Amino acid sequence: MQPRDLSAHAVYAAGRGSEEVARELGLDPEGIVKLSSNENPFGPSPAAVEAIRDAASAIHTYPKSVHTDLVARIAERWDVASPQVWLANGGDGALDYLSRAFLDPGDAVLVSEPGFAYYAMTARYHHGQVRTYTLEKADGFAQTPENVLDPYDGERIVYLTSPHNPTGTEADLADIERIAEETGEDTLVVVDEAYGEFSNTPSALALVEGREGWDARDDVAVLRTFSKAYGLAGIRLGYAVVPEEWAEAYTRVNTPFAASSLACRAGLAALDDREHVEKTTETVEWSREYMTTELDAHTYPSAGNFVLVDVEDASAVAEAAKREGVIVRDCSSFGLPECVRVTCGTRESTERAVSVLNEVTG
Repeated sequence: MQPRDLSAHAVYAAGRGSEEVARELGLDPEGIVKLSSNENPFGPSPAAVEAIRDAASAIHTYPKSVHTDLVARIAERWDVASPQVWLANGGDGALDYLSRAFLDPGDAVLVSEPGFAYYAMTARYHHGQVRTYTLEKADGFAQTPENVLDPYDGERIVYLTSPHNPTGTEADLADIERIAEETGEDTLVVVDEAYGEFSNTPSALALVEGREGWDARDDVAVLRTFSKAYGLAGIRLGYAVVPEEWAEAYTRVNTPFAASSLACRAGLAALDDREHVEKTTETVEWSREYMTTELDAHTYPSAGNFVLVDVEDASAVAEAAKREGVIVRDCSSFGLPECVRVTCGTRESTERAVSVLNEVTG
């Protein structure tokens, strides 16, 4: 007995944790600066932590009512109807729901290279094919309609990421609209805004809902997460916001109770914790500017909570920094063996990371 042929499936390689690296190198975990996974430098929303504690004694019940409450709260936040919010177990869970809803076996998706590995992974899980468009380093990884439309060949889903991981570039609304307009009527454009809270660019929800002078579209969906600005990566909570025309498909593709009761309670509390989000986004803005100014190596402009840095030999630099107690992301797995990605940390951890990187690249 064997599983189906999985040879085309990539393995998602998450960044290593501080305790794991500390054990490997015999270092104190408290002295490790982990800036490799784009996590919130201030931890989870304190309001969310309190909500989790308060809800812990009720985890013997299924999260039906609190799921409904969170969906309604998110819908209110974006001024959409509740059925348009596809709540999921992390942003990757929302990607799975969209794949279930749209992909027949053999359908193709179009993903960026470099880019987030899970777009291709979810397509293959659902018996789809994967094609790529390239963001050119020589162009600063600019996300232009031409990058997408030139290789486009009728794919069922086209993925855009704004801000983009790992490069930090953005796609503006005019370009997203053009891509949606010039792709086929059966093509869905998914805009992943996992890092949207760190950007000043308006959300692509303006295209979904027809706001701010844009025409409403039924071929654009937007992805959001609680993992970054709200600091809830560990509980896995994300969602898609989709056009009202086909929003009811969620009832046919979602996993029962995909978001746990603790996750839903935490999400409800985090949405009201503006102080935590503001503190996080302000520090990210400072950290991006500090790294851009103070790092000796070339950095790329970023709208996310990270900066991509050209260090010539990413593996060597990441290894050397790790031995000094600073963990950054070797971007070789993104097809960028000359770059590392550095998460925006606190002022103290950012300054230490810059000092170490300047030392090991000097």
